[in-house]
Amino acid sequence: MTYFLLVASLGIILLSAEVFTNGIEWLGKKLNLSEGAVGSLLAAVGTALPETMIPVIAILFGTGDMADEVGIGAILGAPFMLSTLALAITGFAAMVWKVKGKPRESMFIDRQVMSRDLKFFLLVYTVAVVAGIFSDGYKPFVALFLIIAYLYYVYKTLGCEGGRCEALAPLYLARRHPDPGIPVVFFQVIIALIGIVLGAHLFVIEIEMLASMWGVPAFILSLIIAPIATELPEKFNSVIWVRQGKDTLALGNITGAMVFQISVIPALGILLTPWKLSQLGIICAILAIAAAGTVFLLLRLRGEIRPLTLAFNSIFYLIFVGAVMVLN
Repeated sequence: MTYFLLVASLGIILLSAEVFTNGIEWLGKKLNLSEGAVGSLLAAVGTALPETMIPVIAILFGTGDMADEVGIGAILGAPFMLSTLALAITGFAAMVWKVKGKPRESMFIDRQVMSRDLKFFLLVYTVAVVAGIFSDGYKPFVALFLIIAYLYYVYKTLGCEGGRCEALAPLYLARRHPDPGIPVVFFQVIIALIGIVLGAHLFVIEIEMLASMWGVPAFILSLIIAPIATELPEKFNSVIWVRQGKDTLALGNITGAMVFQISVIPALGILLTPWKLSQLGIICAILAIAAAGTVFLLLRLRGEIRPLTLAFNSIFYLIFVGAVMVLN
């Protein structure tokens, strides 16, 4: 029953996230936001909600040290999976899908958008990690910095010029209506958000039970299982966009989620948990920074991102799996 409920909880989370993303894209259209803002902010946050809500529910409603382990593990695991596996899968997809019959030599991206997202990620994530290693006295200020940093990122993103969004898939609650009203759009977003919260709450309960059954630390399960399962929306959307030649949307969806997940959610973890990173947590963070840093450095040096560069990030994930096997 535990396995069934774990799978069911993930199904609820992913289904709700799909409905949420559809609604949030329509909300962006209704608010007349640029495509860049919808991709890097609304779509990125929407597809990041499954893995984001798991640590939130664990921290706010869980009890004991195990709940803190689940919360901290999920907080660290999400950006790690995005910067390694999600970017790598996008790179492999770019190597497979041709554009106008020709293989890509480099990704078709907005360099300014990619450079901005990666720069924010590297700076803010490094600050959050350092806070988990050193003195407790500065943690409230670190949490405040993370929140302010994300608000500044939102400001910079909204300030960027960009084209308008392309035609969207019909709103799920108004499929036959070509231009649904804002009330029904809001209603779909709220219903989907409720589904995500309920699914995340069930997931946290089952992860704690599974950890007890297997004798495996809840930190490791939440660090590996939760992000892999809940990152599926980003990976699926990014592969589709790569196939369509929309590489900025594909990568922006991932990098925008990376920025969100290392600013707002870690701030909550810093304030409401001990936020002491274990040896494995520190390794995970260093590898995530190394993966994103490699892409950022090559982008600055070459002025481009190559599919092979993204695919190479899978190496960092394999290194982490090896570290888990050695340390446990």
